[in-house]
Amino acid sequence: MSKILTVFGATGNQGGSVIKTILADPLMSKTWKLRAITRDPKKPAAQKLAAAGVEVVSADMSSVEAALPAVSDAHTVFLVTNFWETMNKDTEVAQGKAVTDACKQAGVQHLIFSSLRNVTEISSGRLPNVTHFDGKAEIEAYIRASGISSTFVLAGLFMSNFFQFFNKQADTYTLAWPVNLEKAQVPLFDAAEDTGKFVKPAISTFPATVGQRILAATEYYSPKRIVDEFREITGYKAQAVQIPSETFKSFLPTPVAQEMLENIQLLEDPGYFAGEPLDKSLALLDEKPTLWKEFVERNKEKF
Repeated sequence: MSKILTVFGATGNQGGSVIKTILADPLMSKTWKLRAITRDPKKPAAQKLAAAGVEVVSADMSSVEAALPAVSDAHTVFLVTNFWETMNKDTEVAQGKAVTDACKQAGVQHLIFSSLRNVTEISSGRLPNVTHFDGKAEIEAYIRASGISSTFVLAGLFMSNFFQFFNKQADTYTLAWPVNLEKAQVPLFDAAEDTGKFVKPAISTFPATVGQRILAATEYYSPKRIVDEFREITGYKAQAVQIPSETFKSFLPTPVAQEMLENIQLLEDPGYFAGEPLDKSLALLDEKPTLWKEFVERNKEKF
């Protein structure tokens, strides 16, 4: 009998990638019965999953009771929370705790959480405002303390974010960041294509990765290299420019300006993953992750 794999965020980048990867694997698609969690089973993306044979369940993360239908009878749960939906750390942490408590109540054997590092902690308090990282780190700590067997997949910086990061004036694309353009290291990640590639070994090798952090990124790229390869693939004029912090903040809406400034500063010191190498995580994969050049080639018209 197939084991149930519950996937939160099933119609989003990360959850959608997990479902796509499992469905495409001849062995895992037979071993696992997929359960996609969405608040609206009628939306087209949810209907598409149902047509592919995925069980679509309406549930949310607002409370233990609301999350229970999602996790009941599940062997493994993939959980992703979305800070940007509410832009409220307390709400995100409460959601993560509610799902964790529901998993414990339901007897879930393995909880895989899309986590991030605590930036306040790894920067020794120098960068105290990257709340969309710190909230996920708080959820990770709660999951670890819960006693549920758990694995943590930490998403790198989404390649798709560069659709916004690049500023086009006339015929020139500019990446204007307040960091050293050669020293800063960006762990690039194609979330929609590659999340499943990093989650798959956490599932297939269970319990070997229990307690571990799997760093989901293709490679560390400097901002200069990102722009050089963008220029090479597209043929567009492009430049990387280091700008003052206050100038960077002036381009952004006030509520997110300081958060995003510190998020970019993190890339230079102490590092997005606190300087941890990617080798161990990449060694777990049986499919190569997407290179930046490949992403740009595939998405040229979106820039």
